[in-house]
Amino acid sequence: MTRILLLGGTTEASLMAQALARAGVDAEFSYAGRTDSPAPQPLPTRVGGFGGVPGLVAWLRDHRISHVIDATHPFAAQMSRNAIMACAQTGIALVGLERAAWQPAPGDDWHPVPDVTAAVATLPEAPARVFLAIGKQTLAPFAAKPQHHYLLRLVDPPTGPLPLKLTTIVIARGPFDVAADNALLHDHAITHIVAKNAGGTGAEAKLTAARARGVPVILIDRPALPARKVVSTIDDVMVWLGHADTERGV
Repeated sequence: MTRILLLGGTTEASLMAQALARAGVDAEFSYAGRTDSPAPQPLPTRVGGFGGVPGLVAWLRDHRISHVIDATHPFAAQMSRNAIMACAQTGIALVGLERAAWQPAPGDDWHPVPDVTAAVATLPEAPARVFLAIGKQTLAPFAAKPQHHYLLRLVDPPTGPLPLKLTTIVIARGPFDVAADNALLHDHAITHIVAKNAGGTGAEAKLTAARARGVPVILIDRPALPARKVVSTIDDVMVWLGHADTERGV
């Protein structure tokens, strides 16, 4: 019997959920709980962590899961590592639905760095106006350079004080378009962008706007993961599951 756990939180995960629902596959959608109002899904949905690898192993067994689809954000590395380890322990089939990383185009001024610490170090010493497009989970390291003014674009308003001294907060949910992101960079006089190389189209507009405006981008590389099966499209996942989704049309 096929019963699927879909680890979500991305646009691809939502499209994957729609494909599974259309195919009538027995599946449950899981959100990590990082946003206050996650998008509704056409599948039974759970929100919150599992309690590390032991908790995930127990949950998979208790719910008789046969397949796990990891469609989490490329930087949700801990969840992906936990899924790899839990599936290895239980013998459950696992596939990663992973969007391709962004690649530079002519005119881009990109500065790739391996992690957040390196991104902080790459920012200039002179005061700058930085679009910190990395979410709210990894802001604290940037307090080491309090001379900069940081623009934050968040899905939910912060519920407590932020670790950064000089900030402007914009509340918005993607996908974003180039015209709006070009206006954002102009209106806030942005001189630098710090972003994670998440790939996909939902947040790519800021890179196109930066190219047009000549704004340098400090781009954080994706974290390394243990080996696992990875595919790049929803159709590939459906084939892996033994189903065809011919009505997707997206």
